[in-house]
Amino acid sequence: MAGLFDKAKNFVTEKLGNVEKPEAELTDVDFRKVSFDAAEYLGKVHVKNPYDHSIPICEISYTLKCVGREIVAGTVPDPGSIKASDVTILEVPVKVPHSVLATLCKDVGADWDIDYELILGLTIDLPVIGNFTIPLSKKGEIKLPSLTSLFG
Repeated sequence: MAGLFDKAKNFVTEKLGNVEKPEAELTDVDFRKVSFDAAEYLGKVHVKNPYDHSIPICEISYTLKCVGREIVAGTVPDPGSIKASDVTILEVPVKVPHSVLATLCKDVGADWDIDYELILGLTIDLPVIGNFTIPLSKKGEIKLPSLTSLFG
């Protein structure tokens, strides 16, 4: 009986492994705005859907790291769906409290940049397969809000 179960399991794994899945790329991270309590950055994700029907997105989880340490993490629940046979652009807002930004000042260069890594998990609901998470990440430099953007 165990041999039959293993054969069935291997068959399903092989078939599902060859199923075309959506592809995603974290293309950009930009400063968006500053508020009284936080600076907001925006991650842009391009998702290509190979299917002729839309795919619901369960959630987007994110972690922003600066200077090698986690400074903020969260989720965007129920961000909509991915368009059928098309590319959907998703925007992921990431709010960083000013108190956290202040602790990062030692890494700030003369041009007011800081090194970052944004890690995303795009969880979608695929028919037959179920929930499937596409891991994404991007490293680069982001601008910290200047005094003129805070008070100007």
